[in-house]
Amino acid sequence: MSRAFALTYDYRCPFGRIMHDHVVTGLRAGADWDVTFLPFCLGQTHVEEGMPDVWDAPASDTGIDALQFSVSLRDMQPDVFLDFHHRLYEHRHTAGGSLRDRRILTNFISEAGGDAAAAIDDVESGRPLKVIKTEHTTFAESHGVWGVPTFVVGDAAVFVRLMKPAFGDAALAVSTIDRILDYVEWSEMNEFKHTRIPN
Repeated sequence: MSRAFALTYDYRCPFGRIMHDHVVTGLRAGADWDVTFLPFCLGQTHVEEGMPDVWDAPASDTGIDALQFSVSLRDMQPDVFLDFHHRLYEHRHTAGGSLRDRRILTNFISEAGGDAAAAIDDVESGRPLKVIKTEHTTFAESHGVWGVPTFVVGDAAVFVRLMKPAFGDAALAVSTIDRILDYVEWSEMNEFKHTRIPN
């Protein structure tokens, strides 16, 4: 039986990039996981009191366009999503690339074999932004989610940081994610954190 879990993402988070590299590498290698990719807007978590939410002023947020295009692909062109998702994380954190340049975002969609024009139409309809607002808000309220990357398994939500990507090692990726899921499912574990970064 597939292991089902959800995992938050925002392309601005370097630890999100590391975790999603493991997940994508594992999925590409055939890992028996049922993964829900949950957009979580880090910009929204830093909105100051009295200022508009990101959903009401999306132009103010540096990562919301990338999230909208990813949600469009996740929902409407799922065969393209993983390639776009991985490429965009690498673009941001390996190449230091922009998340706001729609030309880059749509080029990545085309290069992954997707329909960029359909994704643009979907984003401009406002549907993906509503989905992001709903999913972000729902899991913040129901599970206390506050950051990226957070695993959600049933009633449990656990924020996890890894230090290194999988670097294409499928066996490492699968064993790493399965180990994390084992800990998430172990209800006696509440907190486990190194006091300093291990050598």
